[in-house]
Formats: sequence, C-alpha cells, structure tokens
Amino acid sequence: MKRLSELLDNVQVLEIENSTNPEISGLEYDSRRVEKNSCFFAVVGGANDGHNYIDSAIELGAKAIVCQRMPQDRKEGVAYIVVEDSNIAMAAMAATFYGDPSEELRLVGVTGTNGKTTTATLLYDMFTAMGYKVGLISTVVYRIGEQRIESTHTTPDAIRLNKMMREMVDAGCEYCFMEVSSHAAAQHRIDNLKFVGALFTNLSHDHLDYHGTYKEYIRAKKSFFDMLGKDSWAVVNIDDRNGEVMLQNCVAKHYRLSLRSMADYNAKIIEMLPNGMLLHINSKELWVKFTGRFNAYNLTTVYAAATLLGVDSLEVLTTLSNLTPVSGRFETITAKDGTMAIVDYAHTPDALENVLTTIEELRQGEQKLYVVCGCGGDRDRTKRPEMASVALKYASMAIFTSDNPRTESPEAILDDMVAGAGTATNYLRITDRREAIRTASTLAKAGDIILVAGKGHEDYQIIGTEKHHFDDHEEVTKAFDQRHNN
Repeated sequence: MKRLSELLDNVQVLEIENSTNPEISGLEYDSRRVEKNSCFFAVVGGANDGHNYIDSAIELGAKAIVCQRMPQDRKEGVAYIVVEDSNIAMAAMAATFYGDPSEELRLVGVTGTNGKTTTATLLYDMFTAMGYKVGLISTVVYRIGEQRIESTHTTPDAIRLNKMMREMVDAGCEYCFMEVSSHAAAQHRIDNLKFVGALFTNLSHDHLDYHGTYKEYIRAKKSFFDMLGKDSWAVVNIDDRNGEVMLQNCVAKHYRLSLRSMADYNAKIIEMLPNGMLLHINSKELWVKFTGRFNAYNLTTVYAAATLLGVDSLEVLTTLSNLTPVSGRFETITAKDGTMAIVDYAHTPDALENVLTTIEELRQGEQKLYVVCGCGGDRDRTKRPEMASVALKYASMAIFTSDNPRTESPEAILDDMVAGAGTATNYLRITDRREAIRTASTLAKAGDIILVAGKGHEDYQIIGTEKHHFDDHEEVTKAFDQRHNN
C-alpha cells in the first residue's frame, strides 16, 4: 500500500480533483481486473480507449483514476489525475509502487528485429549455469530464477514489468535479461527502469503495421538507447547500418561488435556444420552447438555482455561452448533416411534470409531445399510479398501456407504472398499448415532439407480469435514417422 501523493512524486500532473490522498493497494489499466482501493489508468490504445471504462473501474473499487482528459461525470471519494500521457504516468507510478526494483538488479535489455530471444535466453542460461539466480523476460517465457511464467508479450506492460522485477529481487535474483520490443519503447513500458546495459542486434523490415514507417520503427528502437545513463554501456552490431544510429546522442559507454571489420568485439566463423561451428571471438577459439552467421552474431553479443558484466572471458567462452540452442531457433529433426527438417521462428524477410543463407552454406551436392512458410494475420502486410520472394530465391520448392491468420482471411494473406512470386513457378499454395508440412515431407527425398519457418517455439495456431494446439516440431515428427511407415 502506498499513498497516492507518494506515487505521484515523479509524475507531471496537469490537473487533479477530489485529492483525498487515498492509500492505493494496486495498479491496473484493464478495468476488468480492478480491485478495491486500486488506481486505474485510462490508456488510449489502437483498439480501445480506457476512458470509456472509468466508471466500470470505479464500480469495482478504484479510488484513483489517471487519465488524459477529465471525465464530465466525477464520483465523490475518487481522485482524478489528468496527465499528458497515461502510459508515461503508469511507468513512473509502477516503478514507485514496487520500490524501483530495477535499481536492485543488474538489468540488461536486448533490442533489434531478430536475435532478441536467443541473446536474452542465452544470457539467462549462461549466468544460471555459472551459479547466479537470474530473471528473464522474453517472447518465449518469463523466468524468476527457475520459476517459469507464461509469456504474453515480448515486453509486458510497465506494471507487470515492475511487479516481476520486485519478485525477482525478493527471490534473490542478481541479474535480469529482457527483450525490449519497439512497441514497448514507443508505449513507454520501459520508462523509469534502470538498465546497466543495452544490446542492439540488427534492424530490418517489421512492425510497420504499428509504427507506420521504417523511420518511426528506427526511432522507437533508438529511444531505448537515448534513455540510458552515463554509468551504463551500449553494445551495437556495426555490421548493421543502424548500429551507429543507435549510438548517436547515447551517453552510455559505447562498444561495437562485428564479423566484418575491426571492433571492440570481433568474431570469425572458421568451420560450420549442421550441428555446430568453430568460432574465433576476439582471437579465442571455441566450438559451439549453434550454426549460422546469425548465431555467430548472437554469441558474440552474449560474450560482450557477459564480459562487460565482469565475468572472466575464459569462463564465458567455456560456458558458451556448453550452451544449447533456444527452442524453435534452427531446431533440427532428422528422419531415418537422413532427410533433415529445420524448425525456425523466422517470420521477417531478413530473419528468413539469414536462416536460408545458413542452409545454403550447409547444402551439399544435389540436396534439394523445401521451404514451408506463411505470414501472420492482422500484422504488417507489406512484408508478405518480401517473405515469398526471399523463400523462392533459395528454395527448390516453396510451400506458402497459414501461419497465425488471426481475424484475416488465410486466402487473402496467401494472395499477398503470391504477389511477391513474380514469374517464379517453384511454389505451391497449401492453406492448411499441417498439410503443407506433410506435402514437404512427401516431396523430399532421402537427404534433402526442409525448412518450416515462422512459428518456431509456438505450440499454437491463432485462427479467428481462438488458439488451437499446433506445434511445427510435432507435425514434422509425425510426417517423418508416416513417411517411414509408408
């Protein structure tokens, strides 16, 4: 419980009415979850306006309302606080309510289009293996030490972020590694958090359905680096042209990594096989159980972060060599006849190309490559033809299928993809994802390669507004078993 006046210490208040200075028992922006003596934030979103639910929140017991415009009908005994942006106020009040937990952790954020999940998860795995108690906030799962919590967003809202970090501190966690999405930065979810370090992986075409333009997408990512303090550090991949952009006006200490040119952290692939690769990181040799240039970047980023956090470089390298790939990231399944399937989360044109160029380096002789991929519904439409174009560039045969169509027509999504095929004919259009995977398995001969891209770790498919169980790994395994039995 905290007094409302205390929670407002770091908030720029434009107007306040009925300031009874109540004790606040909780914070909430979803009116359905409001409890007695809580503070409700009327957030203006793309689909809903929280101001429409103020009365509902009061009926459930809210004693304070933070809003962007003063309601005409105001209730006795309820404090109304008008601010310029409810999201900004929510982040500040959440940090205060939970006692600024990020200041008691060594918090590192990872941003970029691709590689966030792998990088954050490997840092969690590494520090856990070294005996530390660690928190993780990622697309796949949230963790407080060994406790697993279902992930709902890549980066959750400010209230949940601060609540989880308080739980991490109370559980004895010393570190927290978290993905920082562009949505989270733009919506001020990470405001008032103290980061000791920030990592930039890369930037490519994604989320333009939300940000509108690529320039705004870059601006959202850069805002994360702009908020860092002078006692923090920032590591960027300078092989991506936006790496240096992230460092502009960033007051944190700058570090750069590269696989192509001189930098603070350099890596080189010496040998690459399907089950791993030999790397040089800052001239030190190690074998890792990962493959692909994109993973070389991820591992170098992990190495940089760990050493900047004070871990001895030899211990970092030893631990890196024992780590295993993240679920659904270049995950391989091999049939009895040697046919190999790769399940990967790649759902942007750049991520798909990264995976396909890796496969291209691994292909031998007459091996054919079958690519099964789709695009999500209610998301950025402009990347759909690009996804198809990238798949066709490398595939012997591409099979375009459903991903998570959500409330869009699966056929309309496929129409958008096929528009990127141009004059190419090396593709099939199979709406049912299960059937698409089976078809790829049937077409592939012994020793060929199948890539099933887009869903990776997800064990569901969203059709309409409902989630249905669907696991690419399971479907590939079933298809291979059926192929063997036939």
